[in-house]
Amino acid sequence: MASATAGALGLLWGWLWSERFWLPQNVSWADLEGPGDGYGYPRARHILSVFPLAAGVFSVRLLFERFIAKPCALHVGIEDSIPRLAQSNAILEEVFLSITKYPDEKRLEGLSKQLDWDVRKIQYWFRRRRNQDKPPTLTKFCESMWRFTFYLCVFCYGIRFLWSSPWFWDTRQCWHSYPYQPLTRELYYYYIMELAFYWSLMFSQFTDIKRKDFLIMFVHHLATIGLITFSYINNMVRVGTLVLCLHDASDFLLEAAKLANYAKYQRLCDTLFVIFSAVFMVTRLGIYPFWILNTTLFESWEMIGPYPSWWLFNGLLLILQVLHVIWSYLIARIAFKALIRGKVTCQRRIRPRLCTLHSFLTSFLFSMPGGNWTVSSLACKCIYAFSIQGSMSVSVYFFSFLLSFLFPCACLRAYSLFTSILETFCPLVEVF
Repeated sequence: MASATAGALGLLWGWLWSERFWLPQNVSWADLEGPGDGYGYPRARHILSVFPLAAGVFSVRLLFERFIAKPCALHVGIEDSIPRLAQSNAILEEVFLSITKYPDEKRLEGLSKQLDWDVRKIQYWFRRRRNQDKPPTLTKFCESMWRFTFYLCVFCYGIRFLWSSPWFWDTRQCWHSYPYQPLTRELYYYYIMELAFYWSLMFSQFTDIKRKDFLIMFVHHLATIGLITFSYINNMVRVGTLVLCLHDASDFLLEAAKLANYAKYQRLCDTLFVIFSAVFMVTRLGIYPFWILNTTLFESWEMIGPYPSWWLFNGLLLILQVLHVIWSYLIARIAFKALIRGKVTCQRRIRPRLCTLHSFLTSFLFSMPGGNWTVSSLACKCIYAFSIQGSMSVSVYFFSFLLSFLFPCACLRAYSLFTSILETFCPLVEVF
């Protein structure tokens, strides 16, 4: 019996680490046992160091929220208050927990007759009971400040590291000499820290504030952890760093907008949300499919050919793209609801401003022979647009500059998509 169990486990282990699944043809695990340069080649046992590191990240988060984020929240006027409790009532509590938290008029009238309460009093009870379950603003501020700090720091580290990496400028370098691509110290730290952070989010999601997109975020964390782990084991870390940096580019802006909202800096919140929306749409719906998926699906097929784990890796990338589309829809719906409620007005000078940005991008993108351009020519175009066509939001121009500076090869491909997105969000420019 014991020998049969051991044999079954051996077969399972052999299937799990099958060279035919993980590696391209004519490559074996023995080929990757050599030291290479730097940190050698990625090994599966490196992943085990992530779990204690994830526990350490979570511990640092608790200390950060207690000694840094909370004092900052109190400094901007967020009170450490406990929500007022609703009046104790067994009948209403049973309805709230088992039937509905938002009773309709018919149910309110029935409860009014049953309790001999006024309908407005029952509505007030349900409103207070709902507020009782909501986390305090201080808790939400501390959580967002931690995420903002991590996303910003890891994004700056990633940009600094990738700036000197050849595959950042030519994605075909991701597959040059694959899989014989040794790790460097910076790449190893970047990858392991990102993986540890997402594992900490995976665990803390069940204790953090529950949001409407809980299931989507859960799938996102699973797909992200799977992508990072699989890409590390089969040494697709070069393209993995591009995916990580691309996602971090907009995440810290969303958390910054949340911080401004919790602190009741509405104008700053609106501004950050507009910038976040633009960055998110361009990176997730423009650069990601035309730059990342292009190299993982087509350039890798041409240079190394498909194999089983290649299909799994690209499948996970496509799952992320589906999530990007869902989130883009949610962002667009938020903007649309804001317009319907009248919080943001579309005034006459919106169209000239949009045209200014359109002409700016057109003159900029089509003045790049072979993708080459100079900062001075861009500055001249900015000054011209400001002086001739009227004032434009500084943040939108800065974003255009930053995006083109970081991802010059993908800008032309995402140009038409970016301008169509601006057509949707153009009324929000007024918040500047």
